[in-house]
Amino acid sequence: MAAINMQGKVCLVTGSTSGIGKATARGLARMGATVVMICRNRAKGEATQAEIKAESANAQVDLIVADLSEFSQVRRAASEVTQKYPQLHVLINNAGGLKSEREVTTDGFEYAFATNYLAPFLLTHLLLDTLKASVPARIINVSSAGHTLGKIDFENLQSERRYSPSRVYGDTKLAQLYYTYELAEQLTGTGITVNALHPGAVATNFNDNLKGFVRLIGAFNNLVGTSPEKGAQTTLYLATSPEVEGVNGKYFSKSKETPSSKLSYDVAVRKRLWQVSEELLQPYVQLAANKV
Repeated sequence: MAAINMQGKVCLVTGSTSGIGKATARGLARMGATVVMICRNRAKGEATQAEIKAESANAQVDLIVADLSEFSQVRRAASEVTQKYPQLHVLINNAGGLKSEREVTTDGFEYAFATNYLAPFLLTHLLLDTLKASVPARIINVSSAGHTLGKIDFENLQSERRYSPSRVYGDTKLAQLYYTYELAEQLTGTGITVNALHPGAVATNFNDNLKGFVRLIGAFNNLVGTSPEKGAQTTLYLATSPEVEGVNGKYFSKSKETPSSKLSYDVAVRKRLWQVSEELLQPYVQLAANKV
């Protein structure tokens, strides 16, 4: 990618202490952007922040500590961002998670559904006014080719039955694409674009806490997968390239627009999922509105 100057641009990256997220934050800092990292672990976050500042010679690397699987912390993180930054030009929803066995968050949601899907839905909603004040602005959702294995079952959204890590991962990444396409349609003409991407098979620590078959897939990716730096290239392309200015509601792989799964274009499912998600998140959005 040709050198791009991002000075004066505020870019937020979730899940940025390792892997693709860290490589993305580093790449943006090297381009001169003001980078806001949202990380779950303070010690790792501070170490990564210091490392990126030193490597990029860019002091404008901020850190917000929040576990995005907990919606009270999503609200707090969004509030910190809006209080510190009147503008936000790029929002990168990169953070994700998965468990070997079904776990429920403090809010009562299945962990992966909350972390991979509902959390970025809520965070983006809470930051929309700031994004609108910063147009042209870009929202980038880090999805996965794993979405092709997903299917939305409205009778089993929380995976109470037949929990399988690989299936849940595919379901949540498909849900993320439905969200991308619906939000893109709603924001048409506002100056905000919304796109999603598959970063490729990347060697990261994403699967370190998993067991069984999904752990084996992760181990295979670590053997043959590309580096986090290469995995971050499509994210950085969508975040910075003039070539995609105005491109909205698309799915990318290897920095090229590509079709997502046939299921992902089902408008009826997309709109129903949006409505259900709004209902699930309504208490948290209302609480946030009362606080800010």
